[in-house]
Amino acid sequence: MLTGMPDRPRILLDCDPGHDDAVAIVAAAAFADVVGIVTVAGNVPLDRTTHNALVMRDLIGLRTPVHSGCGRPLVAPPRHAGFIHGESGLDGAQLPDPTTPVDGTDGVEFIIETCRASEGLWLVPTGPLTNIGTAFRLAPDLPTRVAGVSLMGGGSFGNRSAVAEFNIWADPEAAAIVFDAFDPSTPGTSAGPLIMAGLDVTHQFQVTPDRIEMTRALPGRLAAALAGLFDFFTGTYLARHDEGALAGAALHDPLAVLAVTHPHLFESTDRHVVVETSGEHTAGMTVIDERRLLERSEANCRVLTTVDAEAAFALILDAVAEFSV
Repeated sequence: MLTGMPDRPRILLDCDPGHDDAVAIVAAAAFADVVGIVTVAGNVPLDRTTHNALVMRDLIGLRTPVHSGCGRPLVAPPRHAGFIHGESGLDGAQLPDPTTPVDGTDGVEFIIETCRASEGLWLVPTGPLTNIGTAFRLAPDLPTRVAGVSLMGGGSFGNRSAVAEFNIWADPEAAAIVFDAFDPSTPGTSAGPLIMAGLDVTHQFQVTPDRIEMTRALPGRLAAALAGLFDFFTGTYLARHDEGALAGAALHDPLAVLAVTHPHLFESTDRHVVVETSGEHTAGMTVIDERRLLERSEANCRVLTTVDAEAAFALILDAVAEFSV
C-alpha cells in the first residue's frame, strides 16, 4: 500500500481478469482501500476469471474478500475474449495456483450488502456490467448509496463491432440498466457520477515496448509476471490491428481505477449516454449525445476524453514496485 495519499477512496472492484484487469487490481490495491473484488464472466468464463482474481490477490498479498458473480449475461449469449487474453485469461506468464479460496459465490448479494452496509463506496467495474446491473435491478436503492460508478467500457467507436466495445457488447442489457440509473430524468437516480473510461481514452494508454521494459526492469516476482503478460497481450493486440495502428496493447482497465484515485490525470466532458440493446449492427453501442442543441437530454455520464499517459504509467510502475518482492 502506497502511503502519503490523502483521502484514499474506498472501492469495490468488479472484474473479469484479463491482463488489464490484473493491472487494475494492482493499481486499486496501491491507491485505494479495496473492500472487495467480485468476478464476472467476460474475457474468459467465470471459473477462470475467479481463479485469476485469486491468483492476483495472493501475488500482491491483498487482504480483501473475493466473491464470484454472474456466469453469463442477462440476455445475450456468453461471449469471451480468449483470442486476446489466451484461454487462461492470463496467458504469457507462469503464475502460481491460488493458495486461498474464494470467499463466496453470490457476488451480486455481496455487492448489495456491502453498498448498504458502507455507503459512499465507489463501484469500479472493468468487465461486463452483469453483476452491477443485476444488483441495481434487485436493489434499486443502491445507485443512491454509492459515491459513483467508474467503469471501463464503451466509446465513440468499437472493437467487437464497428460501434460496440467488448464490455458493453458482452451484456448490453446490464449496461443499459447501469447507465439508466444515472439518468437525471429518472426518479431516484444516483447523485454520484457515472464515469466512462471508453476506448477513446484507453487507446491513448498503450503498453509500448519501452513501457514493457520499464516493467521488466523492476525487481521481484510481480514485475516479472506482468512483463510476461504484457508481452503476450501486446502480441495478440498488434496481430489484430493494421500495421502501425497501435504501438502496443491498450491497457484499458487501470484507467477506471485511476479516474477515481487520480482524477487530475484526465480531461472529460459531461454527456448523455445510452446503450443500444437491440440493433442488428449496433447492439452494445454507447450512444454519446454530442449535439449542441438546447433540447438535448441532460448529461448522465462523465466521459473521459484524454489521459496524461506518461504520468499514469509512472503510477502503474509505482504500484507494481510496491508489491513486487
